[in-house]
Amino acid sequence: MPPSATRPSASRRLGGVVAALGGVLLFGYTLRQTGLDTIASGFARVGWAFVGIVALGGLRFAVRAWAWVLCTDPPHRLRLRDTFPALVGGDALGNLTPLGLVVSEPTKAAYVRDRVSLMNALSGIAVENLFYILTVAAMIGGGTLALLFEFVVPPALRVMSLIALVGMAAFLLVTLALASGRWRPLSWALDVMARHHLGPAALLARTAKLRTLEEQVYTFARRHPSRPVPVLLLEASYHVLGVAETWLTIAMLLPAGTPATVLGAFLLESINRFVNVAFKFVPMRLGVDEAGSGLLTQVLYGSSALGVTLAVVRKARMLVWTGVGVLFLGLRGLNPVDAYEADEA
Repeated sequence: MPPSATRPSASRRLGGVVAALGGVLLFGYTLRQTGLDTIASGFARVGWAFVGIVALGGLRFAVRAWAWVLCTDPPHRLRLRDTFPALVGGDALGNLTPLGLVVSEPTKAAYVRDRVSLMNALSGIAVENLFYILTVAAMIGGGTLALLFEFVVPPALRVMSLIALVGMAAFLLVTLALASGRWRPLSWALDVMARHHLGPAALLARTAKLRTLEEQVYTFARRHPSRPVPVLLLEASYHVLGVAETWLTIAMLLPAGTPATVLGAFLLESINRFVNVAFKFVPMRLGVDEAGSGLLTQVLYGSSALGVTLAVVRKARMLVWTGVGVLFLGLRGLNPVDAYEADEA
């Protein structure tokens, strides 16, 4: 969808502010319950390993940036040096504001407008996101099943896990239906709005462009049958690197003699993916990540403080890359307004 058609309404902005305030309050409460001394001690144990944590975060951006390159429709061509700063910059704005995807995705497209048209940039981003969503659903579903079968979990966490499992299964089916190219929900919605004279005029005026964009996105796999497998492997690599980052962090935080397990890291990363999907509207997932990780590490290691510290270390890594993203945007001369004002090149 063209960025200008996604201008946030007053109610959405208000909702975003409320979500941000709620996240800050939950974050403060969680830190108070855990104890700042406990968290500071955990950071001290991480030490120089934080450099490796930040590096793994950068590699995760790189594999998704490479996937975006492969999702760009030929003969248009993007390079990794185009998509990497665009991805980091867009993610930075998405983390800093309650607008999430509304601002991050158009910013990525605006960043590469000197290489491809806005329509082609948005199409590539949407295709990459579609493959990413498939792997996220599989990651969350796999983590939920492993948790339920391998551990005795509190009733509240079991109910949450079952809800997440059902939600991810439905999400996976919908995404597969979209990827097949046979279901066009956007075109259907536009037809309904045009028939009943509903929806903003700015949106309806872009019906032709939106239909073209939907056609490019949902038929990508059929038009380029050699691309889906390498893209899916790159998206899977993103999650593997996430598990490695979590394992490294937990290994540094655990007391001497207590081993960090790959299964534990996988479960913690899967709940992190769920938090990122379900609470994208909360800037940097403040409070929510700490609460979710603390609940899970209580089950895995008997310590909720471990999960809270893990989440805070993750926040520090996010802040480093958010700073890099803001720098990229500044050097490129972009700001959030550009994400909304950009139009077809």
